Amino acid sequence: MESKITGGATSHLFNATILSKHTIGFFQCQETGFIQTEKPHWLSEAYADAITKLDLGLVQRNIELSETVAPILNKFFNPSAAFLDYAGGYGLFTRLMRNRGFDFYHTDKFCANIFAEGHDLSSENTKPPFELVTAFEVFEHLENPMADIDEILQHAPNLLFSTVIVPSPVPAANEWWYYSLETGQHIAFYTISSLEFIAKKHNKFFYSNGKNLHLFSEKELRSNPFKKTATDICIKLLNSVIKKLSGKRNSLLDADIQQAKQLLKNNS
Repeated sequence: MESKITGGATSHLFNATILSKHTIGFFQCQETGFIQTEKPHWLSEAYADAITKLDLGLVQRNIELSETVAPILNKFFNPSAAFLDYAGGYGLFTRLMRNRGFDFYHTDKFCANIFAEGHDLSSENTKPPFELVTAFEVFEHLENPMADIDEILQHAPNLLFSTVIVPSPVPAANEWWYYSLETGQHIAFYTISSLEFIAKKHNKFFYSNGKNLHLFSEKELRSNPFKKTATDICIKLLNSVIKKLSGKRNSLLDADIQQAKQLLKNNS
């Protein structure tokens, strides 16, 4: 099987069962470490619901992303420009960014825009070209990554996105939650090397926090936008102390996700 990133050779990693019914192969690009599944014939089943029932962290993730993205746009880009959230789901991120004063718009081929209605890519109020496009938790869903990323970059010269980097050593099928075997929607898994390869192919500068947030920029930036400053670290420590002193309770998200997984298994 050819690598969907380089077109070069891949090696078979393992087989795994997805959607509790399909045993499929996972393959790794020998040049970049990128991981892909075999041809995903199960996607019509996987996307019976556009947003998987396991994505219980959707609200919190969008809140945290809005808090992270706002200072990056203010510091490294033109904050008065128009922006686009690609594959933006229910429009929650677009709504949050508009609430913060950023002229954001939404597009999603498969999901209704609930929270930012009237601010779609196709609306008459849209102001392309966009300064930057965001694509959060999208790359791992791409069946044809190079062509699909080409399409995303047609909207703007800068792309800010999230996808979790493959750990080292590569985890087995049952050792990494991001394979998302219960839903079957994740079919592409990236390494830093693979994202650097993609950036170079598109003549972009690449920046990353090394974990899950990344940027393809048309211009070289004066610093890594994800690098934490001393002020950022102090604020995080202060918030941690405030949480302890206020008696704020721990999130039940992880427990709820495990419950949702069991319900999916029982209903399959």
